[in-house]
Amino acid sequence: MSLYEKSRAADFGFTEGEFGELLTEVANRSLGEGHSAQQRARFVESLRVDDLVLARGCAHGNGAAWERFVTLYREKLYSAASAIAREDGIARELADSLYADLFGMRVRNDGERVSKLESYLGRGSLEGWLRTVLAQEYVNRLRREQKLVAFDEAIEYEARASSLSEPRANNAQLADATDAALAALSSEERLLLAAYYLDGRTLAEIGRMVHAHESTISRRLDKITLNVRNQIVARLRAAGLSKRAAEEMLQADVRDLGVDVRNHLAQERQL
Repeated sequence: MSLYEKSRAADFGFTEGEFGELLTEVANRSLGEGHSAQQRARFVESLRVDDLVLARGCAHGNGAAWERFVTLYREKLYSAASAIAREDGIARELADSLYADLFGMRVRNDGERVSKLESYLGRGSLEGWLRTVLAQEYVNRLRREQKLVAFDEAIEYEARASSLSEPRANNAQLADATDAALAALSSEERLLLAAYYLDGRTLAEIGRMVHAHESTISRRLDKITLNVRNQIVARLRAAGLSKRAAEEMLQADVRDLGVDVRNHLAQERQL
């Protein structure tokens, strides 16, 4: 099944050409320059394309997309807001405000609506992204009202919002956890990762390098990336994150780990 069919993009008015342009845009925004065609293809394969086209369809005002979004997420937004704010009135106001931002109440000079859903790039679930955005909106609300809230109470509320929404750890935590996980690998394991993720070599090419069948290389890469992923999650949990938050940082998909692995292996080669 093609990515276009898997995404159900046609249901929300996307032609195959428009879908391809969307994937190119997302890859450019996420990866930037300096990646091979093979690396970009692997990145695109890792995306949550069904969530991506739903979010972008909503941002473009597609009625079918909004109908599906409301069915899947409207009540979940209110439930998440209630868990964060713990006051029905504030929770309803918080969810309604975010919903308006998602729908796109502001209009640009060219007449196009501005929807917050444009910033979702398909890395990890749309539901997890919505929870994180909702929690950040709550924190922003507290900061705006800080003069009316005791300092220690505001800190308590912000900590509660962060823990309930399980946002991603900061970049330093992720970098430290990734560096430690990669450092624990053998030199041969790092070679395989670098050849595949950094150099963009095929499984057959790597197999010839180390005198092994490409199916063996594929199994080894799966095992290594899964081990690195588990090590990163374990280290993030040791730093205070919940298991769910740590896994969402890695997009809950072993293939998505490749982006972080490439970045850190590249840094390692420059040392």
